[in-house]
Formats: sequence, structure tokens, C-alpha cells
Amino acid sequence: MIGVNLYIVEGEWWRLITPIFIHGGFAHLLFNSFSIFLFGPALERILGKFKFLFIYLITGIAANIITLLIEPLTYVHLRSSGAIFGLFGYYISLVVFRKDIISQSNAQIITTIAVLSLIMTFLQPNINIVAHIFGFLTGLIIGSLSESKGKKIISSYKEEWYYLKQQLRHKKKPEGKSIIIWIIIFGLAIIGLLSQ
Repeated sequence: MIGVNLYIVEGEWWRLITPIFIHGGFAHLLFNSFSIFLFGPALERILGKFKFLFIYLITGIAANIITLLIEPLTYVHLRSSGAIFGLFGYYISLVVFRKDIISQSNAQIITTIAVLSLIMTFLQPNINIVAHIFGFLTGLIIGSLSESKGKKIISSYKEEWYYLKQQLRHKKKPEGKSIIIWIIIFGLAIIGLLSQ
């Protein structure tokens, strides 16, 4: 069910959750799917499945709550972008505070996607700007509070990263792969701009 602020105020609280799982169109679904495909597995490995899902849900719900507080009662919203931007925000906190576990190339890719996504927030029509901004900020705040103090996210955090680093050391990264990723990122940005 889509989010309708009036219905939420009247007691249909589940409309703060259900829009997180709905997309508004093919271009939106494509961009979100590609974003999750690109950075989701690494972030899920860092956080663990339950923490990853928790961050996704809590940032999406927070984005919808702020939308309820800021937008008029007649405002209707859907799309999972608040949660996606929440994951972006958490990942950016890792880039800033945990340089020991995020490679330079991964940091560049996720930062580029996050910046492009934030820019496209203001260029595309029918976007819930409030959800994008506050989803991102919620993820950034949660990540910053967890990571800046060096707290473990999960009990086997160091072991997980040791395993991941060992896996990456034994695999040679194809040089053409990063070029393909950049082409896809900019292609999606162009598709998003042309679909206005």
C-alpha cells in the first residue's frame, strides 16, 4: 500500500512501512536494483543479514515519518528510495570512519553513486525529496554513531573482514570491470534524466 499522510494520521500506521517495498516505475526500479546489486552484498557482509535489513527498514521508516511531519496531509508517496538512501548514508559513514575496511575503489564507487543519486533527487519530477534526504541522513547518523566510536557491529566483525580481505587478495580484479561499472552508472544517470 502506498503512503498517504491523511490515512496514516487516521491510524493506518502500516503505510509508514509498506511504501518501502514499492517502486513508481521501471527507471526507478532499475536504478534502485542496480544500486543494491552494486553495494548491497558488501554492506550485507559487513553488517550481517539482520543488521542490513534493520538499517534498511529503520531508515525507510524514518524517511516516511519525516515525510508525514513535513509534507501536507494530502501528500501521497511510495518507493523504496528512503531506505536505499539510508543504506547509502550508512555506507558513507563507513567510508569516512572505517578506511581500514573499505577499499579506495569501493569508496569511490559508492561515493559517486550517492552523489549522483542526491543530484538526481532534485532533477527528476515526482521524487519524495524529503524521504531521500532524511533517509540518507538517518543512515549517516546511525553509521556515524556506530562506527566513529569503533564499536563492533556484529560479534564476528573482525573475523568477517579478515575473511573478506583474504578472499580479495586471492582474486585478481579484472581491469575492465571498473570501466564497465562506470559506464553503467553514467548510463543510468542519463536514462534517469531523459525519462523526465
